[in-house]
Amino acid sequence: MGPLGIDRPPTVLLAVIASTFFVGFGGGVVFPILPNLGAVLGISAFTVGVILSANRWVRLVANAPAGALVDRYGTRKPFVIGLFVEGVATLGYVVALAMPAAESLRPLAASLPAIAAGPVTLGAEGWFAAIAAVVAPETWFLIARVLWGFGSAAVFATAYTIAADLSNSGSRGTNMGVVRGGITMGFPAGLVLGGVVSAVAGNVAAFVVAAAFALTASVVAYRYVPETHVTGDRSGDSIRPWDVDTAVPALTVGLVNFGLMFAYIGALFSTLVLFLGENDISLFGLAPQGTSGLFMAGTVLSAALFMFVGGRISDTRDSRTPILLTFLVVSFVGFLLLARAGSVVSLGLACVFIGAGQGGTSGPMMALLADLTPDERMGRASGTNNVLGDVGGGLGPMVSLPLIEAVGFAPIYAACAILPLAAGAALLLGVRRETGTFLPGRTAGEAGPGDGSAPAES
Repeated sequence: MGPLGIDRPPTVLLAVIASTFFVGFGGGVVFPILPNLGAVLGISAFTVGVILSANRWVRLVANAPAGALVDRYGTRKPFVIGLFVEGVATLGYVVALAMPAAESLRPLAASLPAIAAGPVTLGAEGWFAAIAAVVAPETWFLIARVLWGFGSAAVFATAYTIAADLSNSGSRGTNMGVVRGGITMGFPAGLVLGGVVSAVAGNVAAFVVAAAFALTASVVAYRYVPETHVTGDRSGDSIRPWDVDTAVPALTVGLVNFGLMFAYIGALFSTLVLFLGENDISLFGLAPQGTSGLFMAGTVLSAALFMFVGGRISDTRDSRTPILLTFLVVSFVGFLLLARAGSVVSLGLACVFIGAGQGGTSGPMMALLADLTPDERMGRASGTNNVLGDVGGGLGPMVSLPLIEAVGFAPIYAACAILPLAAGAALLLGVRRETGTFLPGRTAGEAGPGDGSAPAES
């Protein structure tokens, strides 16, 4: 029996990892395709940035309620439903490209008022075509990203809470690292699908494969993930989007997540395909879409490896702070290398460092949050962390894409290098204020709220 009396907790964690891995395909598949597809569809760089970041803006209003609902009702239902919604959202990419060209349907669109005023003469296929005539492809992409945002808010809040529920101070960093690795590893698989499969079989084929795996994820979760969360009478807890957890640990970890996500997902992932085209860098003769998919996959593979390494090391040390600071510096170095990259080798090295810095912080960071947060509030704390991370990930494409058009790649990437250092400063200030020391122990919050070692209910 594991924590909370659950049989075979490793099996549960493995199911969570598999589910989040499969559904992650839909998160990554769009990045190598859409920036270049924007030129074909006549979409501006700003619009592309809005589409890529839409899921994160949606999560801004969905993360806090998702966390509160987890603490009130448990993890199983939100996890399964969230995965299913993400699968449906991935199908939205297929719809966006499968719609007939708007130009060929302009006459039908012009006749819609007359059709609406008289007897209905269109069949189901006709109405489908009529909708396609007046709804642009970018709108369908945007709808899909919005749906993805709602689903992923539920998945992120529940996945981390499940890992915390099944852990103690000696396994928390490792378990958080491997669950985060599952969430993240699906992303590079999606990047490869988006880059390589689209180059070989077309964009629609890449989206169809990603959707199939994403829908499979909800089946795996339904079959193998039980309820793990201890819930009680929490009817007084708010589930409004703006009622985030304002406890110091949640805000501290969230600010670190903000800086990392702005630079990593927001800036690097949304601009790399353009950087490759500008500098004529290619792998295996692939176009920028395929090459960017491989490079981005490389960063996430590096991240996944160091998620486990960082989490495991933090479980064997008295404090998690030193390993967190170490990997924040690694991220800083990676972005400096990126700003000077001009070849396959230099870009590859930069991506390895950036991925290592991102991944190495993930497990210890979430473990630190669980160390300092009472179990019954972990869902809400995870939601707050996701809110701040999504602010960073959402601002990144909207800020970086237009600025790169104005000033170029190197200044933006160099500016991104400062963010991990600022995150390190926020981390030190936050843990010092909460615990009275820069090096809090792994069991700092296990005595529970009300004794000064963990935050009280806010």
